[in-house]
Amino acid sequence: MSQDALDTVAAARAEYTSGGLLESDLLPDPIAMFRRWYDDAAQAGIHEPNAMVVATVSADFAPTARLVLLKGVSEAGFTFFTNTASRKGADLAGNPRCSLLFPWHPLERQVRVDGTAALLPRDAVDAYFAVRPRGSQLGAWASHQSHVVSGRDELQAAYHEAERRYADGDVPTPDEWGGYLVHPESVEFWQGRPGRMHDRLVYRRTPDGWRTDRLAP
Repeated sequence: MSQDALDTVAAARAEYTSGGLLESDLLPDPIAMFRRWYDDAAQAGIHEPNAMVVATVSADFAPTARLVLLKGVSEAGFTFFTNTASRKGADLAGNPRCSLLFPWHPLERQVRVDGTAALLPRDAVDAYFAVRPRGSQLGAWASHQSHVVSGRDELQAAYHEAERRYADGDVPTPDEWGGYLVHPESVEFWQGRPGRMHDRLVYRRTPDGWRTDRLAP
């Protein structure tokens, strides 16, 4: 990268002026607050407002992050589905603690969730897999996520084999395909403010319920 390009990156900034977040704006619990902000993101037309960064740590303490789609939210936590034999699945098997990040840039907002992931029951996994598009179901059989392949041709051949195998019926759930429920321990709501004096209000789980604190930006 040239020095001019580096200077351009260093100079890239925007002033955040869309609004603020006060303690009086908070709802009693973070799930209700998340739903309010998620509805705002959806109504604003943000592309895939359910896209979230999932960050995990491996057994040798190497962090990784990737985008995954949120598929459910309840009082129990946040749900997503994936190949459990993938890198994220291996990480979560060894260390179930993880972080989620929802980057709603057009609204100058972020939500970060820190918590612990647990595998969903098989009946819940099967129920969700059954309503996925057929192409995505076949793709789950064709792709052993995160594993090295020789090239695109290998993936296409595996996909066509799955098409042939299940041409006459429903596509069953692969054994290595599953889902996770992330049980939140803290949920932070971030709203941009002018002068980098951003609002950061965090809910933390305590034995007596949720406590909220303001963090310095």
